[in-house]
Amino acid sequence: MNYSIAVIPGDGIGPEIITEAKKVLDKIGNNFGHKFQYTEVLMGGVSIDATGVPLTDEALETAKKSDSVLLGAVGGNVGQSNWYSLPPNLRPEAGLLAIRKGLGLFANLRPAVLFDELKSACPLKDEIIGKGFDFVVVRELTGGLYFGDRKTFEENGLRKAIDTLVYDENEIRRIAKWAFEIAGKRNKKVCSVDKANVIDTSRLWRQVVKEVSADYPDIELTDMLVDNCAMQIVKDPKQFDVILTENMFGDILSDEASMVTGSIGMLASASLGDTKLGLYEPSHGSAPDIAGQNKANPIATILSAAMMLRYSFDLTEEADSIENAVKTVLKKGYRTIDIMSEGNTLVGTKEMGDYIVAEL
Repeated sequence: MNYSIAVIPGDGIGPEIITEAKKVLDKIGNNFGHKFQYTEVLMGGVSIDATGVPLTDEALETAKKSDSVLLGAVGGNVGQSNWYSLPPNLRPEAGLLAIRKGLGLFANLRPAVLFDELKSACPLKDEIIGKGFDFVVVRELTGGLYFGDRKTFEENGLRKAIDTLVYDENEIRRIAKWAFEIAGKRNKKVCSVDKANVIDTSRLWRQVVKEVSADYPDIELTDMLVDNCAMQIVKDPKQFDVILTENMFGDILSDEASMVTGSIGMLASASLGDTKLGLYEPSHGSAPDIAGQNKANPIATILSAAMMLRYSFDLTEEADSIENAVKTVLKKGYRTIDIMSEGNTLVGTKEMGDYIVAEL
């Protein structure tokens, strides 16, 4: 099969980690008889430098015409880059919001998996970790506070700002369906997270999610307030299978979830919609302080490519082979600097990619 992939290297370490992911995909293509065709797209700071905007209409059209999109990272150091002297709608991260919206990607999937080989990097106690944990945060991506009306103004001599949190039932219903579908392929448990004791949108969220759950009688649904969920992730992460939540809560909880695994450099991410076209990216940022130094961990990007094979291309065996290769390399003791521990072998970005390719 032939697949067209829009590749966005982006800023900072983005080009380095994308290079390693492409090496892995090419090896998969050779092993399984697939052809991956890459079209490079500018987005983020490099696009601002080249075009004046973080995402051009032409770049978005290229992404729309592809079978999937693979992204490295966007952005720079806020205090050191001229990009952040620009208005918010022209900064690097605005390109990310624009491409998600433009591609209709409303569901963000962020797995939080503790690899056996990295238990020593987990900040939680051994009695909490137990045999490890494996859950996924399903976050609504194009609604809520980040996309509501906002304004900053002066009233009676005081500066004030207003951000509007809005959800309609269709936005809630479609993300809830994603969560239940994913849970059906896992351990059949959905924990819907909200703030229904305070916020009207959360009360609507809880009602609609319960309505959707009626179509999935084999899936266990529980509700949890977001502050309690934040505590439970560090108290007993093993209890979770699929966490379903709105945009801002998901943004915060998924970062918390990533850190209890020991390194954000290990965690993949997928943004999906109503079609097979998805956007796949590592959960970490652009790390400009180590860019070009062969220090970045490419595993999150490589695992994001595996998610692309699984969710956009329905290539389950191929995705499994990448994930197994990563586990084997970790078992052999190879580590980038962010996950390095005593007794293991320190390798660079390129070498980690080579070792994973060799296992394939």
